[in-house]
Amino acid sequence: MKTKLAKFHFLNYSVYTISLGGFLFGYDTGIINGALAFMSKPSQLDLSPALQGIVSSSLVVGACLGALGCGKLADKIGRKKTLRLIAEIFTVTTILCTLALNAWSISIFRFILGIAVGAASTLSPMYLAEISPEESRSASIDKNAIFIVLGQLCAFTVNAALGNIWGRWDPIWRIMLLSAAVPAIILWINSYKISNSPQWLLFNDHPNKARQLFYKLKFSNVPQLLATHEEHVANSKESNFKWSTVINDKGLVYLLFTGIVIAFVQQISGVNTVMYYGTILLEKVGLGESGSLYANILIGAVSVIATILGTRLIEKSNHYHMLYLGLFGNAVFLCLLGFIMKISTFPQGLVNILVLVCLALFLANHQGLVSPVTWLLLAEMFPEKVKAQFMSIATATNWITNFIISLVYPQLIASLGMAVVFFIFALANGMSTILSILFINNHRMKIAYQGVDH
Repeated sequence: MKTKLAKFHFLNYSVYTISLGGFLFGYDTGIINGALAFMSKPSQLDLSPALQGIVSSSLVVGACLGALGCGKLADKIGRKKTLRLIAEIFTVTTILCTLALNAWSISIFRFILGIAVGAASTLSPMYLAEISPEESRSASIDKNAIFIVLGQLCAFTVNAALGNIWGRWDPIWRIMLLSAAVPAIILWINSYKISNSPQWLLFNDHPNKARQLFYKLKFSNVPQLLATHEEHVANSKESNFKWSTVINDKGLVYLLFTGIVIAFVQQISGVNTVMYYGTILLEKVGLGESGSLYANILIGAVSVIATILGTRLIEKSNHYHMLYLGLFGNAVFLCLLGFIMKISTFPQGLVNILVLVCLALFLANHQGLVSPVTWLLLAEMFPEKVKAQFMSIATATNWITNFIISLVYPQLIASLGMAVVFFIFALANGMSTILSILFINNHRMKIAYQGVDH
């Protein structure tokens, strides 16, 4: 009984520790939401709309590089050491961001911080998929999705508390940013107590350690898993896998392209414009500084609840159908937002309420369906021998799309107005729905996966 309990605790401890990478992903992308309004004041960094875009998107540029490089690094030094390195970068660069003296210095520090964010976004779902038995794999990966929105909610709550208690002290944004060091240090400490994934141990010629870890993590049919993975390792070493192999393998090309499409449509939705610029957006609508900070908490709480309910629904449903439904729902709610902001006949109080409701519904739909399905599909869809590389490319695509949108969003709002911008994102989600139906097909992906010479 005690042995089973220990195994249960070790698996769950590992899952929650690794998911802290997702929490930091959410926290560091959410904390800028409230801090940006304070650091933009003339007495602080005096940021124009263009500089706001640069400061926000600098993290995303770093995230692109972190996502691209993480897979190769995780293969070389192991999942555990990579996670620890990510925690170290999170901690150090968070402190440096707090001490930044101007827009360019904070952009540089946020760029380095972004490397850790991008690496975490790649590593966490992949690591969770590898340490989890098949029957609990989806639930483990879904915890990472929940931790991302939980991190955003915590960031919004900290912003609201600090902004309303010490809002007259303009440098309060420094304390907001510094708060992200707390979960980073917790991840740093806990990363010493988990193990590498058994798959990585097998690929690095540690079959005995892998066997012990498989049992410790409650995997069933361990002898069969060992035999299968050893065969994969042998084939991989014999073929000396190169990118030229991918180009000549139609199944691999299709899976890589599909992964890129999944990552692209998750970001083209425009969800992170609300995550990064929500406070500024709500201030423009008329909620005011204090009201906007509190409204973010409501939006974040709705996202967390929706993610918890959505991940449970996804486990019992066709993942691809949930993706189509989520993207279509995004288009509907963003259209409603555009119409509400375009029609000027409503009283201001009613406009504020309707905007909040539609934003909450949009985020609930996206965070409850689109985001968790995205990370679940990406973590599960690639063959073992190319998983790290393909996951890095797909995640980098996600961040590159995020970067472009977050960079131009403030200027789009300034030149076109919020209503038109939301109509543009609604159209993007509608086109993404069609693109997903055409290219992200369960039957086709199974044929492609089975056709790959593992």
